[in-house]
Amino acid sequence: MNAIVKVENVTVAFETRNGSFVALKDVNLQIGSGEVVSLIGHSGCGKSTLLNLIAGLSLPTSGVVLCNDREIVGPGPERAVVFQNHSLLPWLNCFENVYLAVERVFGGKESKDKLRARTDVALEMVSMGHAAQKLPHEISGGMKQRIGIARAFAMEPRILLMDEPFGALDALTRAALQDELIDVIGKTGATVVMVTHDVDEAVLLSDRVAMMTNGPEATIGEILEVKLPKPRDRLRLAGDPHFAECRAAILKFLYQKQMKRAA
Repeated sequence: MNAIVKVENVTVAFETRNGSFVALKDVNLQIGSGEVVSLIGHSGCGKSTLLNLIAGLSLPTSGVVLCNDREIVGPGPERAVVFQNHSLLPWLNCFENVYLAVERVFGGKESKDKLRARTDVALEMVSMGHAAQKLPHEISGGMKQRIGIARAFAMEPRILLMDEPFGALDALTRAALQDELIDVIGKTGATVVMVTHDVDEAVLLSDRVAMMTNGPEATIGEILEVKLPKPRDRLRLAGDPHFAECRAAILKFLYQKQMKRAA
């Protein structure tokens, strides 16, 4: 596997009033170029902590995280993050929210016309061109997330990091955005690392699912390979035996092995 991200022997510890709290311990993970990997586990198992390490928003206590064989010591334009909270600037319209990121990455070497064109392409990619001039308070939660995804892809990152991007949405909107994300990933070939609590979402979107043990001292307990052909269609997968097998394997890990450990 041509690994674009390598997490090697990573431990993360925080100092508290009661002493050192080890959130992650001896985590190892390799993520291939163009691969979609989901991180799943119970609340508090360190999924977001691991994602933040890859994003460069925090640093490990020991071990190393590499991107393209270079140590990650902070954020970089090759890694874009989409949070559960869309994080749009309320005083800018949808076009301007995306344009701001485009200008930050490409402003030093491209004309304003090219920057505007990049922004338009990103908005159309997530079917939001019609809302370009609307302010965030004028659109729905699902549309805001579309803008957040457009903003991330407009930066042309090699790696897209997503922290429960659809967790605050209703089921129908969530399903629509999952399908949209499948389409966008297919068009861009981006590498994606996504934190999720949703088992079906993990199987639907991922090439592999990294299942994390309960904290403290959480680590990756098992990695499941999802051998479903792409592009994926949720209706066809509903009766697919391999989809059911993958779903059952994740549920068994989360609700038998890990719940027993926590008991």
